[in-house]
Amino acid sequence: MSEAPLPGRVRAHVLVPFVIITLIWGSTWLVIRDQLGVVPPSWSVTYRFLTASVAMFAYALVTRTPLRVARRDWGLVLLVGFTQFVLNFNLVYRAEQYVTSGLVAVVFALLLVPNAVLARIFLKQGLSRPFAFGSAVALFGIGLLFAHELKLDGADNGAVFRGIGLTLLAVLSASVANVLQGTERARRLPVATMVAWSMVVGTVADGAIAWATAGPPVLDARPGYLAGVLYLGLAASALSFLLYYRIIREIGAARAAYSSVLIPILAMGFSTWFEGYRWSVTAALGGALTLAGLIVALSARRPSR
Repeated sequence: MSEAPLPGRVRAHVLVPFVIITLIWGSTWLVIRDQLGVVPPSWSVTYRFLTASVAMFAYALVTRTPLRVARRDWGLVLLVGFTQFVLNFNLVYRAEQYVTSGLVAVVFALLLVPNAVLARIFLKQGLSRPFAFGSAVALFGIGLLFAHELKLDGADNGAVFRGIGLTLLAVLSASVANVLQGTERARRLPVATMVAWSMVVGTVADGAIAWATAGPPVLDARPGYLAGVLYLGLAASALSFLLYYRIIREIGAARAAYSSVLIPILAMGFSTWFEGYRWSVTAALGGALTLAGLIVALSARRPSR
């Protein structure tokens, strides 16, 4: 089911949080990279969402948002928590052990595709031929980026396959959580309530996974690491997911993925500057096709709710 284009009032309401999310998430890929090393990835994820959970409960208390969740809604909270704050982030942190943060961001831009496909299957939101064409162009662009990584001198092809594969699995996991925000059951819960309890679910599961796979907690005392945990927990998680889930409920999961077109541009710039990412004609063409395809796909699809 599709609706008419959004009125100006709604567009203005969405624009500011959209810009905030894009700027924050455009930088997080590089911060995540710095979290890898002394601390196992699962523990870094756990610290991030422990910080975010505390912030979300503080926000709920200050704004007097009801935190009670009906028994029938706990299955939804658990599913969002596991797909978004456990699978998604554990996969992304591990992916960055194998490929650059900018490349992970570009591949993650494909989030738009499963968002739209799953919304079509479960929410009955239509797809168009231009959307399918744009998605195909974007996938071809990702293929060129993949080929560029394999051709790099000294590149570990196995590592490249693992990095991109883990990112694609993270994309699918995040997409499930995004589309769930469009269901009627999710709309009955305040966004802050959903985010707070889903992050608690994520924190507990992340901690259990970390302990099972890496042993007792490990902490990096560097100021840079601790600042990164605070930035990722407060800005990139608590604030950004609160805003992002509101945007999804306003305009639908596929159009909310507009940010996925802009974020890789920032991320690849950071990667080139800080990580020495080496561009080639193939990589530049792949990046351009990926972004062009996503823009075509998004512009062809009307927002749905």
